[in-house]
Amino acid sequence: MQLSVIILNYNVRYFLEACIRSVQAAITTLDAEIIVVDNNSPDDSCDMMRNTFPEIQLIANTENVGFAKANNQAVKVAKGQYVCILNPDTIVTEDTFIQLLKFAEKTENLGSIGCKLIDGSGAFLPESKRNIPTPMVSVKKILGNKNSGYYSELKENEIGKVAILVGAFMLMKKTVYDAVGGFDEDYFMYGEDIDLSYKIKKAGFQNYYYGKTSVIHYKGESTLKDKTYAKRFYGAMQLFYKKHFKRNFVYDVAVTLGARLIPLVSPSNKTTKKEIHSCFIVTNSSERFQQIQAVYHPKKCEQFETVDELLLQANHKNQTEIIFDTHFIDLKSSIQIFEKQLGYYKILPKNSTFILGSDSSKNRGEVLMLTKN
Repeated sequence: MQLSVIILNYNVRYFLEACIRSVQAAITTLDAEIIVVDNNSPDDSCDMMRNTFPEIQLIANTENVGFAKANNQAVKVAKGQYVCILNPDTIVTEDTFIQLLKFAEKTENLGSIGCKLIDGSGAFLPESKRNIPTPMVSVKKILGNKNSGYYSELKENEIGKVAILVGAFMLMKKTVYDAVGGFDEDYFMYGEDIDLSYKIKKAGFQNYYYGKTSVIHYKGESTLKDKTYAKRFYGAMQLFYKKHFKRNFVYDVAVTLGARLIPLVSPSNKTTKKEIHSCFIVTNSSERFQQIQAVYHPKKCEQFETVDELLLQANHKNQTEIIFDTHFIDLKSSIQIFEKQLGYYKILPKNSTFILGSDSSKNRGEVLMLTKN
């Protein structure tokens, strides 16, 4: 088997379904499998998996064992030559895996590959490609220095060598994953991807960033930017520092203080309510148009059957929501429009009864249920 796509889920049932449907569309021409691990979600994620995707292997944990351990569980049973660690709040394009596997096959000494991640508004996520968070870099970042060197200088649409990738999307040979011992289970949540990337690099492999394919990472679904997040993130960075760098009193004190003080001053999330005056629905189905229109009633809705017409009308109307019916327009084309940042966006996944999207990488997204006509 060529590829195993591993999705770790916790309590994001609708985003998980949308993610799986995008992955299914992306592996139609590949010898591939999907493995979903659920970390004891309190929602109906497992019931949805059993009822909607009975053919997909589900590992249903009876407790939340954390990011590292759960992914390690799945890799142990994966049959693919390559494994892709994928967040449930992501949407891949139809050719994402095809492009990356083609690149992997011709690249020597390959470690892990990451790709261009954008949030639900189409904005590039700079953590897609990072440098090693040395003590000096960590201290600068903790102090809020924008020129800390935390992010790679590689341009977002380029392909090149990088040190650190993000755990929302990491593709590598299973032999590489096994050679470095997989994710370190000392980490519960956050920091595991930095640690794994660094272990791969220290083992003599080279990590790459591939900026020619874009993947949506809604991010707010799995990474709410609140004080709990800050505490866990800086705690993970403290663990990474202690494991991989020689002890230095000054840096040790600075990182320790940062890990303890930053959570105390981190602002809590406050969602700003957006104003939607109209919606543009990209579909060729009058039935699906009416279903979506009912959600937005009494706001004005317009139907578009060509991308050119949509782009002409949208043109940075920030109070417009654009909904992509993926029965009609493919995900790759939809994501290309996302990146133009013309307004707010939602997606209707194939064979689903809801639309979803997110307007910020810092807050939870929105799921709107469709009513039957």
